[in-house]
Amino acid sequence: MTALDTPLILGSRHYGSRLLLGTGRYKDLDQTRRAIQASSAEIVTVAIRRLSSTPGGSGLLPLLSELGCTVLPNTAGCYTAKDAVYTCQLARDLLDGESLCKLEVIGCKETLQPDIRGTLAAAETLVNDGFDVMAYTTDDPLIARELAALGCAAVMPLGAPIGSGLGIQNPLNIARIVETCAVPVLVDAGVGTASHAAIAMELGCDAVLMNTAIADAGEPVRMAEAMRHAVIAGRQAWLSGRMPARQYAQASSPPGAL
Repeated sequence: MTALDTPLILGSRHYGSRLLLGTGRYKDLDQTRRAIQASSAEIVTVAIRRLSSTPGGSGLLPLLSELGCTVLPNTAGCYTAKDAVYTCQLARDLLDGESLCKLEVIGCKETLQPDIRGTLAAAETLVNDGFDVMAYTTDDPLIARELAALGCAAVMPLGAPIGSGLGIQNPLNIARIVETCAVPVLVDAGVGTASHAAIAMELGCDAVLMNTAIADAGEPVRMAEAMRHAVIAGRQAWLSGRMPARQYAQASSPPGAL
């Protein structure tokens, strides 16, 4: 966060960093640590159902506590609303009453696209149970708006399929979601390199969450640092207000100065 920026607000908490990290694919706990530190991420998401198979296993939660990160439990691997709700409730017990959660209800094992009906049903149940829900969804502006209306703390449209690294495939829809949702919008999935993160922020997104783009890079720690800079650059460009795009050339020097 710069001096002229505002914090990222999720639920009742404020954050300076607008880059959120996952923990699923690093080779070991030390690499996880160095990537988090290089990214300056303050929120790190953890798949509760896969915690035992994550590099470092049970050592991950103590590491995140040591680094001062907010642990964002997610429901990766849940294919029904019932399983997702149950997983969030387990996470709340495990994490001393943590109310922030990342909701994923997957509808298809091949594409990992979200099950929208399941997502809406689980979101409503969790919001009514006192959770601050960050909902993974498609890039459909109407669905994002409905999730916000249910009381979700944030909506998280995919930029492209999970783990694809294709970048934002429908920037018009992401921009429309930003325009019409009254809650923070975070691109979640599809980022492959730093320019993709910058584009998400230039579209007005409040933050970006990523995992594979960093963990699968040739040098994950260096990529984590690149992503930190990209998110800051994209955010600054959005706040600055870019020049209008023009169809024809315009001289850089004012005519009167020649």
